Order: sequence, then structure tokens, then C-alpha cells
Amino acid sequence: MSAATATRAEGGQMTHREIMEALSGLLLVLFVAMASSTIVSTALPKIIGDLHGSQTQYTWVVTATLLTATATTPIWGKLSDLYSKKMLVQVSIVLFVIGSLAAGFTQNTEQLIAARAFQGLGMGGVQALVQVAIAAMIPPRERGRYNGYLGGVLALSTVAGPLLGGLIVDTSWLGWRWCFFIGAPFAVIALAVLQKTLHLPVMRRDNVKVDYLGATLIAAGVSVILIWISFVDDAFGWLSWQTFAMVGAGVVLLALATWVESRVAEPVVPLPIVRERTTALAIIGSLAVGMAMFGGAVFLGQYFQIGRGYSPTEAGLLMIPMMFGILISSTVAGKMITKSGRIKPYVVTGTIVLVAGFAALSVLDHDTPLWYIGTAMAVVGTGVGLSMQNLVLAVQNTVSLKDIGAASSTVAFFRSLGGTIGVSVLGAVLARQVSDSITSQLTAMGVPAGSSSGGSTLDLSGMPEAIQHVVRAAYGDATGHIFLISAGVAVIGVIAAIAMKPTKLRSTVDLSVEKEPAFAD
Repeated sequence: MSAATATRAEGGQMTHREIMEALSGLLLVLFVAMASSTIVSTALPKIIGDLHGSQTQYTWVVTATLLTATATTPIWGKLSDLYSKKMLVQVSIVLFVIGSLAAGFTQNTEQLIAARAFQGLGMGGVQALVQVAIAAMIPPRERGRYNGYLGGVLALSTVAGPLLGGLIVDTSWLGWRWCFFIGAPFAVIALAVLQKTLHLPVMRRDNVKVDYLGATLIAAGVSVILIWISFVDDAFGWLSWQTFAMVGAGVVLLALATWVESRVAEPVVPLPIVRERTTALAIIGSLAVGMAMFGGAVFLGQYFQIGRGYSPTEAGLLMIPMMFGILISSTVAGKMITKSGRIKPYVVTGTIVLVAGFAALSVLDHDTPLWYIGTAMAVVGTGVGLSMQNLVLAVQNTVSLKDIGAASSTVAFFRSLGGTIGVSVLGAVLARQVSDSITSQLTAMGVPAGSSSGGSTLDLSGMPEAIQHVVRAAYGDATGHIFLISAGVAVIGVIAAIAMKPTKLRSTVDLSVEKEPAFAD
């Protein structure tokens, strides 16, 4: 054991320098993982067009990643409470790299969706475990200042991803496959940095038992429900035998998971933590914020390209206002939270601002002024920066170090679940709105709707100019409906935030400071 490690074990907490060294690797891999999910937002219209995919497949390229990341998040979190957090972070990075390379070599949309699903396994681990690692190093009271760095990474990846994706697909000698390849070397660099700098407490526990049955039931139940959401009202109706079968199966699986979780010694999602008031309200808030943010933001790149005719690079640049909103609000709020120790005012303000931003975007159509869109996006970014990370922090403040993984990943799980549901539902709404609008406009022009594939393909290059105009107008006008729904869902987050109990953040890593865990790795 090194001298520095021994000092940490005796003092109980890492120094600022040691924290920053470890954070360098954690934030790098978090940036790569987050950027890999946003880099496709501007590149997807080109990717799906080249692969001759449909609007449903467009949605599923995003949904598949969110689905596997969501379903496995509580598993990663629970494992981090039982085994080496450092080792699990490294495993998740390796899975992410393999998935990225597989996605880059795909030849059709089905293969791409499968590769993105595998990539989501690693992505979910990275996103959950980075927050768990930070919580294991830094007390909640001090974590506010470091949340500014997290907010900066979130903001940078939110906009750098789409901008980078646009530049890659617009560069002829690269091509869209590099949207997936480019993250792999940086993830490997982060892996090397973490091997040297990351030293986390390992809770030595005997007779460890992993709840594989509960984890399987949770993943299966969530997956069935999300698959139903993706296909209902398209492949089959709301009141059909498929709906009753899939919803019924999902409910039964989740009910069985709840029963199992209430009886096993080491549940994946500890029910006592979920029933705690702060955690329960943070879960509701994260579910609403995740559905609104992911569900709405995923389609902004499509709006700028398909609805407005901008290039992928231009679409990435047009999303910069959201980055500034997230960056500034998360940095300022982090410093204020560390100074005051109070978190509820910032969460409440953030959720209210988020509703206002989505309400402003709900009036979008195919010729809305760009200055208006940029302002509304900045407002949305401000709301995200004030609320998202702080909901996790509020929960981490209420649990002991031994449960920090399960608690953090539970909130992240429901946030990702909300995002996955949001992408699926809003994607289905968008597809229906676009299809109806195109059919109506073509009929008015005297063109049989069935003579064009405008409603089912995103490859506009082969369409007559008049048909292209119809498709662009349909996408541009339909996008506003998505943000109106997002604003309504985000109101639930406001209610949950207001109902949260005001608490002051503690100044210790663990609830009890009498016994400090031995450091390893």
C-alpha cells in the first residue's frame, strides 16, 4: 500500500489533489460515454438514410442503448456495494469499447441497433459507477463544488457530441462510422488513467450474495414494457391482444421482482431506501426530468436537419445554447450548494425552469426564428443543470457509504427509464404526427400518399423537391407537439421537488465516521 493510500485510510478522506487526479479519469470516461449517446443525434439522419432505415428504426437506435443501460444500472450499482468499484468501472469501460467498435462495423440498421444495445451495457455502468465513485470519495457538502465539473462534462458532451457527429458525417474521408470508432481510444486512455489514480474504499463483506433473480426480473419487466411502448399504435392497437399480453407480462414480471427484492438478503434495489421520502421523491423527479429531457432533446438534431434543412455540423452548432445553460447553471449552483449546504431550492428552481423551457419550445414549427429556439434551449439547459445531478446528490446525502451504489444507481435507473420511455413515446407521437401531416399535404396536392416513402424513410436526397418540402414542413411542425408533452411531464418533477423535505448536506463521506473502511486498489 502506498504512503498516500495509507494516509487516506488514516485520515478517512482524500485530499483535493488526490480527488482531482482520480476525477480526471472518471470525467474523461464519463465524457466519452455521454458524448457517444449524443454524437448520433446529428449523425442519425445521415446514418439511417444511408442504411435505408425508417423513423421507427431511428428511434430504436437511441432506445436500444437507453434500454440496456437502464435495465442494468441497478445491477451495476448493487455490485459496486459488494465488490471493487474500481474493477467494475474498468469492466464497464471494456464493454463500452467493444460495443463502440461493433457499432462502427455494422452493415444495416438491425445490426446497428444490436450493437448499440451492447454498447449500452458499458455505458450504463460508466454513468452509474462514476457517480458512485465520486460519492465514495467526497462528502455530500463538498460534492456541490465537484458537481460543477460534472455539469461541465454533461454540458460539453451534450453539445460537443452533436457537433462532433456533424463534423464527422460532413467530412467525406471519415464517414459516419467514425462516430462510433472515435470514442474507443479515449476510453482506453481513461482506463489507463484510472488504473493509476483511482483508489476507492472496498467494504470487506463476508457471504456476499448477488440477487441475480431480482436483477433478471427487473431487466425483463422493464424491457417488455418499453418494447410495448415502442410498437403500440403502430404495429398493433392500444386495445389489442398484443397490448394485454405485453403489458400483463411486464406487470407480472415487475411484481415478482418486487416480491423477490423484499425477501432476499442483498436486493438489487433495496426497498427500504426506495420507501424513504427523499429517495422516493427524487425518483419521481428523476423519472419526469429524464423523460422530458432525453425524450425532447433527442429529436432536436432531427428537427434542425430534417425540419429546417441544416447540415449535421450546423445542427450541432445550433445546440450550443443548451450547453451554456447546463454549464453555467450547474457550476453556479454547485458552488452555492457547497456554501449553504442546502439543495432543495435549486432542485425546485431547476424543475420549474425546465417546464418553462419546454413550454417555450412547444410552439416550434418549420420556420420559427433561430434566436427564439436558442433562447428556449438555453432555458432548458439551465433547468437541467440545476436539477439533474442535484436529485442524485439529495439521495446520496441520506444513505450510508455501504448503500451508496444501490441508492445512486436507483435514481439513475429511474432517470434513464424515464428517458427511454420518453424517447419511445415521443418518437411514436412524432412518427404518427409526421405521417398524418404528409398524407394530408400530399392529398391536398393531388399526389397519392402511397406513391412516396416520405413518411417512412429519412433519406430525402432521392425525393422530388416538392415532396422534400412537404416532409420538412411535416417534421418541423410536428416537433412542437413533442415539447408540449415534455413540458407536461416535467410538471410532475416540479411537484416532487416541492414535496421534498429540506435537509442540510452532511460534511462526511459516510453517515457514521467512527469506523472508516480500509482503502484498496
